[in-house]
Formats: sequence, structure tokens, C-alpha cells
Amino acid sequence: MSKRFNLREFQQQVLDRLQAQTAGDSSQSTLGIQLGREHWLVDMTDISEVMPMPPLTAVPLTKPWYCGVANVRGNLYSVIDLNTYTRQEATARDAQNRVLLLGQRFAFNAGLLVSRVLGLRNTRDWSRSEENGTTIFHDPGGQKWHKLDIHQLLSQPEFLLIGE
Repeated sequence: MSKRFNLREFQQQVLDRLQAQTAGDSSQSTLGIQLGREHWLVDMTDISEVMPMPPLTAVPLTKPWYCGVANVRGNLYSVIDLNTYTRQEATARDAQNRVLLLGQRFAFNAGLLVSRVLGLRNTRDWSRSEENGTTIFHDPGGQKWHKLDIHQLLSQPEFLLIGE
């Protein structure tokens, strides 16, 4: 008999291996994402999965940044347009869009819609500063990267109030 393939376990194993590779390194593994025209970084430990945009069920009388509800392998996830939430224009829907599912440690079934994923980034040699309470990185090419703090995002009262 062949073993049954469990996607969630496989993804966790991949994440564990990535974290083990960077365990000896002082920098944390970060994923580069694009929101509109801005570049952002998110800790790999804060997300459980990156996936293409799933089919959504609209929820009436919700804020413009609330995209709807998605069924991901039998679990319901609220999908939030992170670009619209940060008070910018709505994310243009195309094949490059991705949804970042939040890590299980947050106990919050939410997915964040981003314009596109730019891949893993090593920020060890990047310059770092603070701007309006947000950590900003500058890569060697001069590109500005904002640091997305998932814990801070989830603690904002307006993030939890999706109704109009």
C-alpha cells in the first residue's frame, strides 16, 4: 500500500527545513511580497502556506478590503486584500496574485491577498531603519522594503471589524 500524501505535512516539513537552514544564521527567513508598487517582507514563520487565489464567496455588507470567504481543504478562511486594507488601491486581480495563509500559531483563519510573491530574501546585509513605527529595509540595490508585522496587524481593532 502506498502512503497517503498529506500536503499540510509536506509544507510543514519544507518550512521546518528552511528554518533549520537559517537556524545558525542571525537573520530570519523572510518572504518578499509586492503590494501594489511597494515591496514588503514577511517572516516565513508567520505564514503557513502561499497559494494562488482560491474561489471566493462574497460576504455582503463588508468593508472594501474584505474579499470574501474561501474554502481551503475544508476550512473556511477570510481573505483580506492587504493593499486595500493599508489604504491604497485595490489589488488588480491577475494570475500573479497569491494568498498568504496565516500560521496556525495565530489561531486565526485568514488569508492575505498580495499582488505577487517575490521569493525568499536574506536581509542580513541590508540596512535597517524605523519609519512611522514600521521597520524599513534597504537592499544593496537601494530598493525599499517594508516589514509586515502579522501580530501587530491582527491586534488592530479595525482588522477584526469587517462589517460596513
